[in-house]
Order: sequence, then C-alpha cells, then structure tokens
Amino acid sequence: MVTDAGPDEATRWSGSPFRVSRGTAAIATATIAVFGLGAIVAPSSVSHSALIGMVPFAAVLAIAGLGQLLVVQQGGIDLSVAGGISLAVVVVTHEPDGDSSRLGAAVAMAIAFAIGAGVANGLLVSRLRLNAIIATLGVNALLYGAVFAVSGGTPRSTTRLLARIAGDATWHVPNAAWFAAGALLVVSVLTKRTVAGRRFEAIGANPVAARAVGLRVRVHRTLSFVWAQLLYCLAGILLAGITNQPTAFQGDSLLLPSVAVVVLGGTSLLGGRGFPISTAIAALFLRELQQFVLALGVDTSVQTLVQAVALAVGVALYSVHWSSVRHRLFGRRLRPAIPAQEET
Repeated sequence: MVTDAGPDEATRWSGSPFRVSRGTAAIATATIAVFGLGAIVAPSSVSHSALIGMVPFAAVLAIAGLGQLLVVQQGGIDLSVAGGISLAVVVVTHEPDGDSSRLGAAVAMAIAFAIGAGVANGLLVSRLRLNAIIATLGVNALLYGAVFAVSGGTPRSTTRLLARIAGDATWHVPNAAWFAAGALLVVSVLTKRTVAGRRFEAIGANPVAARAVGLRVRVHRTLSFVWAQLLYCLAGILLAGITNQPTAFQGDSLLLPSVAVVVLGGTSLLGGRGFPISTAIAALFLRELQQFVLALGVDTSVQTLVQAVALAVGVALYSVHWSSVRHRLFGRRLRPAIPAQEET
C-alpha cells in the first residue's frame, strides 16, 4: 500500500485502460483486505445483519467526507462538521415534533441554517483571511449554540416519514446508501466533468497562479464551505432518520472520521486534486474496520484510537515524499577510494 505518490497524487496506472489512481487502488485493496480478514477472524463482523447495520452509517460518513473533501481541496479544513450535522439532526427531529406533515418545513429550515453556516465560514476564511481551523471552530461553537436553542440539549424521536425515507431499504439496499451514491455522483460529475470543477481544482492546487489568470479564488473558496455544509446537512438528516432517538450531539463522532476518509482516499491536505470515489470507499473501510475491532471484543473507546491511527497512516502515505526518504536513508553510498597511480 505504500506508494511514492506526491502531494497531489496525480500519478495513475498508465497501463490500465481504467486509469485508476494509486489512492483508489490502495484504499480499495485495504477495504477488501479488512473484509477478508473479518471473514476469517471475526465472521460476525461481515454477517448479513452486521452489514445491513453498518452500511447506513458508512453512507452518512461518506456524505460528510465528501463535504470535507471540497474544503480540503481548497487547502482548508472544516471543523464545523460536528455542529452542522448536529444542528440538522435537532432541527428535523424537534421542529416536526413527531408530525410528518411538518417535516418538509423542518428540512427547509435545516438547509437555510447550513447555507448560513457555509457563508459564515467562507467569509471568515476567504474575505477576512482567518485561519480555517480558528474560523470553523468559532462557527462550530455558534452552531452548537443554535443546537441548544432548538433542542435544549434533550433528544427527541424522529418522525415516521423520515424513518421510512432514511431507514428503510430499496431493492435490499439501505436507502441511506442510495443517497450517498447520489451525492457521490453529483460531486464527482461537478468536480471532474465540468469547467467549473476543473477551475475549482486548479484554484486549490495553486491559488496564486489561478488569481493571476483571473479566476475568482475567493468565490470558489467561499462556495466550498457552502457545498460542504449542505452535504453535512444531508448527512444529519439521514442520521436523524437512521437513529430512532438521536442525541443533540450526534455529529461529534463524525469530526475526526470525516477528515480521515479524505486523507485515506488520497487527497492532499495542501489542496488541489480530490478523489470523491476514494473518499467514499475510505468511509466503508473505516466503518468496517471499527466493526471488526468491536467484533474482537475490544472496548469501544478504542474506536477513536483506530480512527487516529488510520488518519496518521493516511497522512504518512500521501503526504510524505517517500522517494526523498529512501534517498536520504539509502542513497548515500561511500565512494570507493581511487587507487593512487604507481610511479613510473
């Protein structure tokens, strides 16, 4: 799995007609390996019931990861994931108060909050030029203030309509997975197949050069936070439907994983080219890895440690220039001494 990929992870298999990126190949191999290991060591982790229970949460993580991906592509990081998801959860559970007829208005309110949070993040980072970590942490605090204002910190059961939409299955596939597939398709097409998407990646790769040729760097950076918050909103709505009585802090568990899946998917934290498909595969890998660990009887507190280790491995694989490391460790060879010429 260790590759010599540079920060932009632009190298592809030149001999493959499908042009699979190294990051995609690496995370796909790791995902197959963890499923295979689970089947051998802990069969309960890959049972039908376990997979049906795991896939919806993997889908939610994939959607949140896609939102984080868009921000990371612009060289930033969004720590308001937890607040954005939690606010969407409490809005669509507390505002309807069990009345399915009021769900549409609650969803519209959650989308409005998401757009407002995205614009606030974007303006703070792109216009006021605050550090993305500081700006998004501040917005995250404001979002949690809204969470307490709406919910009072108490959970409430979801509506039956939302439970059917998000929690049921279609053609034996959980509906949350279909929503994740739709989000993945939209993000992939917009970033990879459109002129605006190519500009978006170019700005993230080199904002100075993009500004020099007249591209609207600030607008794209601001919009990246808006699109991200809309995806967090979708993840929160699905999470509220999957969980019968979600807490007011449901998004806390998705902050670190949302960053981990982006890094494991091969996207550089320095910005530039992104890999939506790899990010979605990484979400499946991370959830199955957690399920495998739990099936072994390990304490649930180890889940955070597993996520941290996965994030560290991803950063090491895709951010370290391994060619330079090998050169420094093994490239220096003692030159053989030149024999003195014999006197004639």
